Amino acid sequence: MKLRGLYAITDSQLLADGRLLPYVEAALKGGAQLLQYRDKSHDESRRLREAESLRELCERHGAQLIINDDAELAARLGVGVHLGQTDGSLAAARALLGRNAVVGATCHASLELAAQAAGEGASYIAFGRFFNSQTKPGAPAATVDLLEQARSRFGLPLVAIGGVTIDNAPELIGRGADLLAVIHALFAADSAAEVERRARAFSALFQAD
Repeated sequence: MKLRGLYAITDSQLLADGRLLPYVEAALKGGAQLLQYRDKSHDESRRLREAESLRELCERHGAQLIINDDAELAARLGVGVHLGQTDGSLAAARALLGRNAVVGATCHASLELAAQAAGEGASYIAFGRFFNSQTKPGAPAATVDLLEQARSRFGLPLVAIGGVTIDNAPELIGRGADLLAVIHALFAADSAAEVERRARAFSALFQAD
């Protein structure tokens, strides 16, 4: 599967009160290609249940599930993993999950971190924040020029994250982003129907370029 398109990322607060599965399914119906399950809690039994349900939804809609910061859970479910700079060894995750798994890496605004991730077997490299981010307001800022530099240097799919909206997304795609990682601009919605509409709008940008 080509890594390109909308990369939906869950948020425990936005998707509380029973919204997780219906809102995620709406995003998948709208064309999300990757879904990252991001839950920083320590309720392992609930996380396993939710991740299993999300895997089923992703399989039904032809998308890939990625687990944030938990290579062991990813291995248990046979899905991919996304690692931040403090989330453990990418090389170890690759060894655990196998050569065909999607293993992504946060590289902030650093080409050096991206080079290290590429050398350790990353499937994609994620840069950001590009714009003001509600999820990580203090994250290091990245510029769109970074995408062009990374595009010329690495043969890996590039993810843009951090304050991505339907209005600023076209520039990111134009500068080289293969995947747009979106949280609030997708899931901070009043209904599942609105989530699906937003997902379709993001997905259409990739068909137009």
